[in-house]
Amino acid sequence: MTEIHGPGGPLPTIPDDLTVVQFMLDADHISRPKVVGPNVWLVEDATGRKVTKEEILTRVFGLANELSARWSIKEDDVVCIFSPNHIDYPIAIWAVHRLGATLTTANPSFTANELEYQLTITKAKAIITHPSALSVAIDAARATGIAADRIALFNHQSPVNTSTVYPMIDQLVSAGLSKPAYFVERRLRPGEGKTKLAFLSLSSGTTGQPKAVCIPHHSPIANVIQMAHLANLQTESWETRAYRPGDVAMALLPFYHIYGLVVIMHFAIFYGMSLVVIPKFNFVDMLKSIERHRINYIPIVPPIVVLLCKHPAVDAHDLSSLRAMKSGAAPLSAEVIRQLSTRLPNMSIGQSYGMTETCTTVTFPQLEQKIGTPGSAGRLLPGIVARVIDADGKLLGFNQPGQLVTKGPGNALGYLNNEQATKETFVDGWIYTGDEVIINEQAEVFVVDRIKELLKVKGFQVAPAELEGHLLDHPDVTDVCVVGLPDEFSGDLPLAFVVPSPSAAERMRKDPAEGGRIKAGLMKYVADTKVAYKQLAGGVEFVDTIPKNPSGKLLRRFLRDYAKQLKAKGKLTEVKAKL
Repeated sequence: MTEIHGPGGPLPTIPDDLTVVQFMLDADHISRPKVVGPNVWLVEDATGRKVTKEEILTRVFGLANELSARWSIKEDDVVCIFSPNHIDYPIAIWAVHRLGATLTTANPSFTANELEYQLTITKAKAIITHPSALSVAIDAARATGIAADRIALFNHQSPVNTSTVYPMIDQLVSAGLSKPAYFVERRLRPGEGKTKLAFLSLSSGTTGQPKAVCIPHHSPIANVIQMAHLANLQTESWETRAYRPGDVAMALLPFYHIYGLVVIMHFAIFYGMSLVVIPKFNFVDMLKSIERHRINYIPIVPPIVVLLCKHPAVDAHDLSSLRAMKSGAAPLSAEVIRQLSTRLPNMSIGQSYGMTETCTTVTFPQLEQKIGTPGSAGRLLPGIVARVIDADGKLLGFNQPGQLVTKGPGNALGYLNNEQATKETFVDGWIYTGDEVIINEQAEVFVVDRIKELLKVKGFQVAPAELEGHLLDHPDVTDVCVVGLPDEFSGDLPLAFVVPSPSAAERMRKDPAEGGRIKAGLMKYVADTKVAYKQLAGGVEFVDTIPKNPSGKLLRRFLRDYAKQLKAKGKLTEVKAKL
């Protein structure tokens, strides 16, 4: 085997002379289904306010016109959106694209220093933020030389505690609509969509400083078409299809992250779904939103899946509207999928895999299956070509573990002003993902783990994700992260950081000795089913939370460092089970 092609091709034509906003708002495409009835694109979670395509077109023009008139935003300028999800978030993106400018979207929980870093490397000239993030935006803007009059706010009912009056998006839209056109939107030249930047999205790497990924307009357009084309190949009855135009989708995952930006905001809307925009995650509130809006499709991440499996509030809400779930950003074990399918038996369940660098989706759920192949991260999308290579770069065959290298029409261009990192990841049109996978004859991808996170126990490779998936099936475990504890003899000793379930925590509160019994039980639970070198020789430690990045990936390095600190202080008891 040399290369594996995603089945379902060929793809329809992918336009290379359109911006994202022109593709979404102005153009017709063969892969875009027709929507019968009110063309509602956005729904505000708290109020139920519905925004149609017609209103979006008007608001996008008004905002673009005022950004041109007031801030002189023009071709290739960079505007930063620093906000939680908001119903006007897509309007802001598409207004900036109308002007030929570029977006960089930032995590609203950033500190001023973190935002300053992003503003600096992207050379942003203006900020659209939210009252909850305004103080940080002001500090970062001041540090990077962005004038205070180049900060605008998404509409919100909460008071703004500042002496300076910052314009709201509604005010800018109204002002822009009251003026003659200040800008002339142009059509890109043939092929220009492959080079003209749409987004500068920060990568979600767990080491080193974040890098700005250069994403041209062609990339999200291509990925949306890939997903829509595959969804159009569904042969199931209308009632059982996982993806249907006219359905209601949940937009809870952050729009600033590539998953929320492309897969949720752009694909779901393109495919004719109405997006319920939820600004902040609270699990019980999420259940209420599903019930209130009769949501059908929930794109989520593994930590939310675990809560759906284990949280008692699930049984208190009517989730009968749910028909499809897609989990991404991190592997979901077969054990967790089994738990979820038992608790929500009427919902189709699948996984997908992607990266900021591939903008975005490389695999998609197997839509002909109600429950995706256990342990798989989905099947390669049409238009994706994959290779699996060993440490020496040798091409491997089906069912052989190695690094995933992928090529597709959505691939980004590289890292902004970072030639060395670009050369390491972007090689002759291929993306070196850094993920170890197995691909079977059905083009299904199984993510073993991040290559750099694999444990080496007496020369054997141990995937933390495998142990984590097993432990999550235990009733005393709410969440878990397995790291390697350095050991002179064995190399790594697998150590599990565990968030106890509520019942386990209550038992420990009543009887302090119960903690030791639970730890011993978890170690036996692994030992009973895993070979010796996969056992928890490093022990079990309880923690309140497992650190994760915004996309749901475990931040193992923090717990690795914490384990070393505990060991140095003599507070870590290593078991060193027989290997």
